[in-house]
Amino acid sequence: MSELVLASASPRRRDLLRQIGVSPIVSPVDVDESRLDGEPAKTYVERIARTKLEAALARHPRSVVLVADTVVSFGPDAPPLTKPTSESEALRMIGELTGASHEVRTCIGAGREGSVIAVETITTTVHMRDASTQECQAYVATGEGADKAGGYGIQGFAGGFVTHIEGSYSNVVGLPLAETVLLLRRAGLLSTWPKM
Repeated sequence: MSELVLASASPRRRDLLRQIGVSPIVSPVDVDESRLDGEPAKTYVERIARTKLEAALARHPRSVVLVADTVVSFGPDAPPLTKPTSESEALRMIGELTGASHEVRTCIGAGREGSVIAVETITTTVHMRDASTQECQAYVATGEGADKAGGYGIQGFAGGFVTHIEGSYSNVVGLPLAETVLLLRRAGLLSTWPKM
């Protein structure tokens, strides 16, 4: 099997790949993730993922490269909720998300030997129950959502806010596994997946 480079620092993405039997070389790329004026969530996440993929392919021209970027928003044309930059921003985010539905978009991209193979966006709708201000403050105080899009992690305490989802659960964690397996197959990996 060719080596797979995961161009992401997310420990959740690394763990999700290991869950399906893939042990990547972790090599995050540093790109400008600033949002352009008026840029909607779908356009933003696809632009950032493509920028990361191009940077990673330039750094690893002989490898298969996988990138992913995740945003939360109230629709494809709404502004993205990325990682909160302060506790007050995290509290605002979780306060807006509880009692409502939102979309989690992860754009995944793969390339091989310097060439882009595919870039694809997966969307999951997440429904959250109403939550009190005290619950929201207590959640933010855990620090769990500080490094996550939308300021929450469905796989942790925030799962207690989620009533149901429509779509891929692993997408909300940060990497849609079914689509990732297919994408890596297109890149020439996982031809015998799952290994027996």
